[in-house]
Amino acid sequence: MKLAFLGLGVMGFPMAGHLARAGHDVTVFNRSPAKAQQWVATYGGRSAATPAAAASGAQIVMMCVGNDDDVRAVAAGADGALSGMAAGAILVDHTTASAEVAREMYAAAQKAGLHFLDAPVSGGQAGAENGKLTIMVGGDAAVFARAEAVLATYARAVTLMGPAGAGQLTKMVNQICIAGLVEGLSEGIHFAMRAGLDAERVIDVISKGAAQSWQMENRGKTMIAGKFDFGFAVDWMRKDLSICLAEARRNGAVLPVTAVVDQFYGQLQARGGGRADTSSLIRLLNEPK
Repeated sequence: MKLAFLGLGVMGFPMAGHLARAGHDVTVFNRSPAKAQQWVATYGGRSAATPAAAASGAQIVMMCVGNDDDVRAVAAGADGALSGMAAGAILVDHTTASAEVAREMYAAAQKAGLHFLDAPVSGGQAGAENGKLTIMVGGDAAVFARAEAVLATYARAVTLMGPAGAGQLTKMVNQICIAGLVEGLSEGIHFAMRAGLDAERVIDVISKGAAQSWQMENRGKTMIAGKFDFGFAVDWMRKDLSICLAEARRNGAVLPVTAVVDQFYGQLQARGGGRADTSSLIRLLNEPK
């Protein structure tokens, strides 16, 4: 298929690469042109100077940018993707953004004779590189059916969750759960270390029982070792949790643990740890100031 991918960050770069390796004709756009040139040198295909130019003639356009304002600019701004897409084409947004902006883009696409799916992902940089992301999608069932096989190129699960905005709402649930899990794991490891236990052995044992989680399996030992220079950055998690808390204020959900963990991440940012992995929460316990 003729495809476009807009946004070549730590997630988008390998995701677009999987599409090229699968044999699709891929045109990319990145706001830093050097990154787009690097992608073309790695995977082939071509780059374009604007989102509209990249999207021209594409059957499906995927994008993965930073936040709501970026989504609006890249999709619907001057030279945005929607202005370059052919009638009936699909714009798939992998950005973790608000449900509100997803509904805005859905309406804008409909008005232009186009289609839109909000499709945030979970699995982090490793999931993007390994093609094992989980994708939660909001939009129309018939449009999802057209895009599903393409999205499966870099995913282990692609699931339609409901109408426009439902993908973003599901991603919020994902981030709420992760926030609580990482704090609980941090406190557990901190307690084990203070109690004089072999923390790695503790993790090995309890990971075979009811406490098991992805965070424990993939972050437990690096947390014990104090290694955090990888993974999903605190800055990104703080952005995601702000979206969760704003949506909770709208829908009346009560998120006391999420609100506290958000404040803890704010403390890490204030200490200069915004680019460290989210598992660095344990630093507030092991390295108090």
